[in-house]
Formats: sequence, structure tokens, C-alpha cells
Amino acid sequence: MTETAPNHVEWKPTLMGELLLFGLLSRVTRSNPEREWFQALITEEVFSESPLERDHADIDTGLHLLQKWSRENKNGISDEQLIALKADYTRLFVGIGKPVSPPWESVYFNEDRMIFQDQTLQVREWYRRFGLESEKLYKEPDDHIGLELSFLAHLAKQGLLALDEKDMPELERILQAQRQFLSEHPLKWISRWYELIKKHATTDFYRGIAHLTHGSLLTIAEELQIEMPKEVRL
Repeated sequence: MTETAPNHVEWKPTLMGELLLFGLLSRVTRSNPEREWFQALITEEVFSESPLERDHADIDTGLHLLQKWSRENKNGISDEQLIALKADYTRLFVGIGKPVSPPWESVYFNEDRMIFQDQTLQVREWYRRFGLESEKLYKEPDDHIGLELSFLAHLAKQGLLALDEKDMPELERILQAQRQFLSEHPLKWISRWYELIKKHATTDFYRGIAHLTHGSLLTIAEELQIEMPKEVRL
């Protein structure tokens, strides 16, 4: 890349954007649709713009789809729409049998598509290094995309605290942790997950979420000047 990475002070809007966006996407990808919360997303115009300052085609596409969905449901999410959202979420991320776009990293790195593999343990160790533990330890794989996004939001929050305290060595430690974690985990499989959702999603909401998640991770990778890792394909 020819661009220069932001200096320490300039990281604040990026870290704030990560905290807000990755926190939201984490909840969306881990929670079965609830009418009250989804209606609040519409009322509060959550998808009117991205909290990240840089443009990315996937972010733009994701926001367009989510804004379209918001307009169509501005007068209230109907029972029919809620059923469609729940069905889409279940088919994509939970499965009746197997999900069509598994949200767990391990699945993409073994021929038997098994969960709780090496990637799960590696991600768990990352969380522990920063004082975190999954609420459903040993029951829900730690390498769920929602948990990985939540971890990135946590690192962003720690980076903002370091900035507030003018602790530049700690800020650099946090940024380096983001670089390494992104390179070793989400960036190695997010494109494959994203392609499956684009192929199988039946609602604009989840198609939009897939674009927004993919574009946001690639945008942060660019901000951190990460060389994209090679994806392993079985």
C-alpha cells in the first residue's frame, strides 16, 4: 500500500467506528431476530450511514440493502416479515441439520466440516489473553463470527481507553493485536462465509449484513495495512 497509516491521535474515529459497528454485527449474527430490537434499528436509523470513515463497495451495498429493508418495514415489522427473518437466520446460521453458511471458523478448515477444532482453541486463547471468556464456553464454539467480531469491538474499546489515557505503548499493543488476530482468523475465512450468505440468503436484511460485515473487515484491514492472508480451501 502507498498510504500512510494514521498516527495515534487519528485512530480515534476508526476505533470508535469498530466499537459501534462490530458490536452491532456481533449481536445480529448471534441473535435470533426479535421484533422489538429490529424495529428499533429502523426507528433509530442505524443503517443510515457507516460509522467507519472510509468508503468500501461492500459497505455501500450493505447499507443500500439495509436501508431498503428499513424503508419497507418503517411502519412496523409484520408477522410475515418476522417469520421470513427468523427462517433466514435459522437456515443461514443454525440449520435444520446443517447451516448453509456456517458461522464457525473451524468448519472452513477441515474436510469433515467439524466444529471445535484447532481454530476454536486458538481463538479461545486470544480471548483469554485479553481477559475474556465466552459466556457459553464449551457449548458454543469460540470461533463463531459473532464472537470474533465482539472481540475486535473489545480491542477497539481498549484502544480508545489507551488513547484517553495517552498511553501510546498500550495503544500500539492493541493495534498490533488487531493486526495479528485479523490476519490469523477472520480474514482467512470471511470471504467464503460472505459468498455463502450472498448465495443462500432470502432477505435483504441478511444479504445486507453479509456485505456490511465483509466490507467492514476489509476496510479495517486496509486501515491497519494488513497484507491479506491466503485462504485455505478444501
